[in-house]
Amino acid sequence: MKKVLLIAALSAAAMFAADGKAIYDTQCKSCHGADGKMKALGKSAPLAGMAAATVQKELEEYKAGTLNKYGMGGVMKGNAAKLSADDMKAVSSYIATLK
Repeated sequence: MKKVLLIAALSAAAMFAADGKAIYDTQCKSCHGADGKMKALGKSAPLAGMAAATVQKELEEYKAGTLNKYGMGGVMKGNAAKLSADDMKAVSSYIATLK
């Protein structure tokens, strides 16, 4: 019985886990491009090739309002404000797969 409950709990957690690609597609793709190689508003560096830890750190800093890289602090603060810590981790991991 305990094994069944554990499997059910893990399955439920997986269902509610943040989907990095879905977050990217709705929050990031329009400015950074489907492959992460576009400079957002012609200003930022491409996201493709960035390490997950770097992306997550920068998202946290944008959300806190302490980062204004390429003059994009205001735009990114608004976008990052919509993301939970789990969302940031998921989208950062997804962005790290873009080469």
